[in-house]
Amino acid sequence: MAPQVDLVLVFRSSPGKVLSKPQARENARQATQQYTRLLEVLKNGRLQAVGKRGEKEGQLLVLVQCPESTLARLVQRERYSDFLCGLPATNPTGTRDLASEPLTPADRLRLVYTYVTATLADGGLGVAPGSSNWDRVESVMVLHDHKFNEAWIRAWTTRQLGFVKFDKIREQFGEAVAIYFHFLSFYTKHLLFISAVGVGFYFFAQPYSTIYSSILLLWSITFVEWWRIKQRQLSVRWGTKGSFRVEKRRAQYVPLPWWRKDLRALASLPVILFFASVLAVLLTGIFVFEAFVTHLYTGPGHKLIGFSPTILFVALVPRLLSIYHSYAISFTNWENHAHQSTHDASLTIKTFSLSAIVAYLGIALSAFVYVPFGEEVMAAVQYYLFHDNSFAQTWVGSIITSLSTNVTAPFNTTSTGKGDNSSIPLTNRTFWETDSVNARTKLNPKRLQDQMFAFTVTNQVVNTFLEIGLPFILRAVTSVRSGRGLSLAAPAAGAASSNGNGKKKRVMFEDQSGNPEAEAPDSEEREFMDRVKREVALPPYDLFADYSEMVTQFGYVSLWSTIWPLAPVMSLINNWLELRSDAFKITVHVRRPIPTRTDTIGPWLDALTFLTWLAALTNSALVYLFRPSNQCKPVGTSLSHSHHHLSSPDSSAEQMLSSALLIALGASHGYILVRMLVRHTLERVLWRGSKEERDAERIETVVKEQYLRSLGVADVVNAEEKAVQGGDAGRTGESSPFWMHDEGLDELSRETKDA
Repeated sequence: MAPQVDLVLVFRSSPGKVLSKPQARENARQATQQYTRLLEVLKNGRLQAVGKRGEKEGQLLVLVQCPESTLARLVQRERYSDFLCGLPATNPTGTRDLASEPLTPADRLRLVYTYVTATLADGGLGVAPGSSNWDRVESVMVLHDHKFNEAWIRAWTTRQLGFVKFDKIREQFGEAVAIYFHFLSFYTKHLLFISAVGVGFYFFAQPYSTIYSSILLLWSITFVEWWRIKQRQLSVRWGTKGSFRVEKRRAQYVPLPWWRKDLRALASLPVILFFASVLAVLLTGIFVFEAFVTHLYTGPGHKLIGFSPTILFVALVPRLLSIYHSYAISFTNWENHAHQSTHDASLTIKTFSLSAIVAYLGIALSAFVYVPFGEEVMAAVQYYLFHDNSFAQTWVGSIITSLSTNVTAPFNTTSTGKGDNSSIPLTNRTFWETDSVNARTKLNPKRLQDQMFAFTVTNQVVNTFLEIGLPFILRAVTSVRSGRGLSLAAPAAGAASSNGNGKKKRVMFEDQSGNPEAEAPDSEEREFMDRVKREVALPPYDLFADYSEMVTQFGYVSLWSTIWPLAPVMSLINNWLELRSDAFKITVHVRRPIPTRTDTIGPWLDALTFLTWLAALTNSALVYLFRPSNQCKPVGTSLSHSHHHLSSPDSSAEQMLSSALLIALGASHGYILVRMLVRHTLERVLWRGSKEERDAERIETVVKEQYLRSLGVADVVNAEEKAVQGGDAGRTGESSPFWMHDEGLDELSRETKDA
């Protein structure tokens, strides 16, 4: 039978680079010292720990198991902590029999993980990756329950959408993962309504309908406010309401005055604004190059030169985001957050702010620049390209030259001067469209619809492939490179797991015997260790990517689906698959998530709220600018219609845009009023008097009553009732004459006689 392992600590004994002999001896001494201290700390903490060799060179796997006696002590300590911090908990003075009331797998793993990684001041062992005392501990992970994973995968084929059984997910992966899947299914259910509305308006109503945009905005607000109540109900049902109050401090935390923390948080704002500005300028430049410049070029390779903006985007934008992400991590660490939840929230806000710019700036430029000012921008681009001594001419010409040379080089077979296109400068006017009338015809009237299709269909298909298909390909490549043949299973080793002769290097420590025969495990243990090594080779699971994908999709639906009302339908189909692909990814492609208690989706709720406010601005502006006249036939949402604002002879594009801005500002104030009304209505309908509200009020009272009874303190009300029944009430006052003579009845009788 395979041993029960609660945690796996990945220990690195060597830095992974070539060392001289003196450096290697010093490194081995330091590694041995820290490894020995690690085992002592774990065993002194009443945990069972043993080290096993990993597949990579210099890698050790420390397997940890928590005995039942230690686990019972951790459960009791958590009860005390929950009670003192006001969390709904059972009686803290009672003891829990783990045999009759076993913990869920997630609770067990969470308790052990918190105990090992929490600081000494919080009652933990302080073994946290990234801390200065344990710089060789790379990570702390938990192992998958493959029986549950297989049952979960089989359930996908027998149940409709997997909207139920969230408690099972919570029992295995904790509240953080469970609340994500609950959010995903809740969002998918709400897409059903707006998808049906979108289909109806797409086929049977005018494009850019005022009614549809109003329904869309009301749906967005209702969804966000409904989820705000839903997560509150879940926190009461799961007993995690206020769980942030019992969160342990980070090992890297250093106590600082509050004003220094706030100044550090403010110091990151200029960096965010700087990178956001650079990113916006870069994306705008790529947009102008793609939407205008590439359409004006008619020289060699002009059909293939349209891919150049994509090449520029792939080459520049991810690199810029990577640089920014490194700065964001550094600034977040420097901000010195006390808890991991606030640390993650700060990093999430920094990262998603620029991701949103990448996601939405392109379509915003198309809607508010390309369509209203497309002809003016095209004329300006032509002027700067063909103006004498123009810097733009030289810059664009150099880009086109480098790209077209690579594209057309295989086809240039002539050796004469007349036939060799490379000898002709690409800034020559013969390679460009100089006729302004013909240039205007190159503007795409359906650009917005094409972009929405790309964002809501193509991009989501690509993301699904990157999440599910690409890991299999990478594993196959790694397997072939390591000499194990073609295999799609999770790799158990990296490229550094063997030396040049194909033999694995062995790292010996004091707790390991030098006798190979004594160390040879049986087949079951060997199979278990192979599984452990495969899971260690997997990347850790990160909720940020999944939340970011769904929140970004919500932004496309709420902000821009007025352009293409079928966007909610595409999102609904994607989310139906996303429920399964995310679960498949968790069970196959990543390590098992560390269970974490939480009562909210964190900063993502603020992001959703901001997007609903932004939706009020964009929808009102889009409807004002592009709603066709009443005489226009409802044949879809193509911008080829004659829109009454765009075709007005006595109004310029600048005036229209100014009017649209004023309307958007007015809509933002209307959004505030509508949100207040929706929030008040949903509070009355969904929360007031609900089972969760009654439970939230009852649990706290019950716990305190149980605690007082355990201390021998009787209920005051019950004590008084017993005293009355016993005839003990008021005996101290009956002996005084003052309390014996009542004048009230005599006075009332006198007034009656006088009347």
